[in-house]
Amino acid sequence: MKILLTGATGQVGFELKRSLQTLGEVIAVERAQLDLSDLDQVRDVVRQVKPGLIVNAAAYTLVDKAESEPALAHRINAEAPAVMAAEALRLGCRMVHYSTDYVFDGSKQEPYLETDAVNPVNVYGRSKLAGEQAIAAAGIPHLILRTSWVYGLKGKNFLLTMLRLASERSELRVVADQHGAPTWSRTIADTTAAILHRGESGGAQWWECNSGIYHLSSQGQTTWAGFTEAIIAQAKLDCTVVPITSAEYPTPAKRPFNSVLCSDKLRERFCDIPDWNTALSLCLEHR
Repeated sequence: MKILLTGATGQVGFELKRSLQTLGEVIAVERAQLDLSDLDQVRDVVRQVKPGLIVNAAAYTLVDKAESEPALAHRINAEAPAVMAAEALRLGCRMVHYSTDYVFDGSKQEPYLETDAVNPVNVYGRSKLAGEQAIAAAGIPHLILRTSWVYGLKGKNFLLTMLRLASERSELRVVADQHGAPTWSRTIADTTAAILHRGESGGAQWWECNSGIYHLSSQGQTTWAGFTEAIIAQAKLDCTVVPITSAEYPTPAKRPFNSVLCSDKLRERFCDIPDWNTALSLCLEHR
C-alpha cells in the first residue's frame, strides 16, 4: 500500500513516519513539499502520489495565534482536509485525520465521549471541527482520531518547555484548573499503526464497519500543574510548581476547563492505550 503522510516533521508526523513503515510505502511530505494553505498544491500532490491511504498529521496548531488568523487556520485545518477527502473519493482512497479535544467547550464534568455535543470555544477548535465535518461528509472510508495535550521530544510542546524552564528557574507558576490527559506523540503513532494493521487484514468490510470518530488519548487525567510536577519529578529537577488559575494566566484563546477524552470505544474495538504517567516515563527514558 502507498501511504501519503503529511506533516512529516511535526510531533505526530515524525513518529508516524517510523510506525507506518510496516504497512507499506510511506511517502512522507513536510511543509516545504506540501503547504496546506495552498489548496491547489494539496490537490496536485495527492494526484501525483495516488495513495491508497492518506494520513493527515499536518495542521495549524497555534491556538492563540489562530484568534488573529482565523482564515488561515480554517484553510489549513478545514479546507485542506476537505480537498484531501474529495481527492480520496476520486481515487477510492482511505483517510486518517487527527483532531482535538478543543472541539468541546469543557463544561461537562465527566470525560467526553465521541457522541457528546461539540461546541468549540476558540478559533482553533472551530477550524478542527470543520475539518472533521468535511471528511465525514465526503463519504470516504476514514478514521478521525481526536487526541489531547500532545507532547514529545521533537518540536515545540509543553514537555520541552517545562523541562527547559525547570532547569533555569526555582519556581514555576502553572495553571491548575484545566483538566486533560497528556498524550505522547509516539503513543498516537503506534496506536494508529496498530489500528491500521487491523484495517489491512479486514479489508473494505472492516473500513465500512469501523469508519468514524475515535478518541485517542492517554488514560487518566491531570492538570497542567500536575503534568508539570510529574515532569519535574521524573526528570529529577529541582523546581517548585505553584498552582494558579486560568484567570491568572490570560491567553488570547479561551481554553476548555475539561479536556478529558474517554477512549473506551477505541480501546474496546482496537487496542489498549497507556495511562499518561506511564507514557511520560517511557518518553523521558528516550530523552
